[in-house]
Amino acid sequence: MKRIRNIKVKNVFQLSPNMKRITFCSEDLYDFPENEDGGYVKLLFKKKASNDSLSRPYTIRSFRKKKLELDIDFSNHIGNQGFATKWASHAKIGDEILISGPGLKKPINENSDWFFFVGDMTALPAIACFLERIPKSSIGFVVLEIISKDDKIKLVKPKNIKIKWVVKSKQNPSVLENTVKKINWLNGKPFVWVACEFNQMQNLRNFFQKNKQISKHEMYISSYWKLGLDQEEHKLVKKDDSVRWDSN
Repeated sequence: MKRIRNIKVKNVFQLSPNMKRITFCSEDLYDFPENEDGGYVKLLFKKKASNDSLSRPYTIRSFRKKKLELDIDFSNHIGNQGFATKWASHAKIGDEILISGPGLKKPINENSDWFFFVGDMTALPAIACFLERIPKSSIGFVVLEIISKDDKIKLVKPKNIKIKWVVKSKQNPSVLENTVKKINWLNGKPFVWVACEFNQMQNLRNFFQKNKQISKHEMYISSYWKLGLDQEEHKLVKKDDSVRWDSN
């Protein structure tokens, strides 16, 4: 069982109209492991009229051991509907919250010929971490779906990684998938990393596996949320889908 820590809001910074960075600090982070950027912690929320708690996973954007500071980025991708998004939208300096973790960080094959990262705003913090970590000589593509053109943020990346920003559209809900399919592939074997909404994830997984013949070992693909479902419901659907995929 992961240790539960109590952390406190030290700073709140608006990265873009729909992305907020909250810096936490706490003496409770004294034994938090280093080099976990891109991994995750779970924020714990108490249910009303109950001793039970709800957990919400969030990417560790940065951890500074000397200062005992932890950065977590919160996206407002479907409005202030969820527990964590509501909490983050009202968070102020001094607010406290419980976290557990960190969870296991999913590795990527840094020896791949090139990289292909795909995600929406929920995946932006994790992709940003990977871009900072992969070798400076890396080549490849990033396709990121954002809510508005003003949600583009400066990313530290290898110079030969090309970023394509696409704006989410009700008129064209497949803009992320369509943009991915139009990318001209490079020579050699890529490592593919995808995280987004559940239905988008399934469509992209099908494309990478069937059209591009990418094996399960050459990609990480996950849904971070599902339209119309809360995290508990999404978790069940995700688990069922994962079992079916693993059996194929």
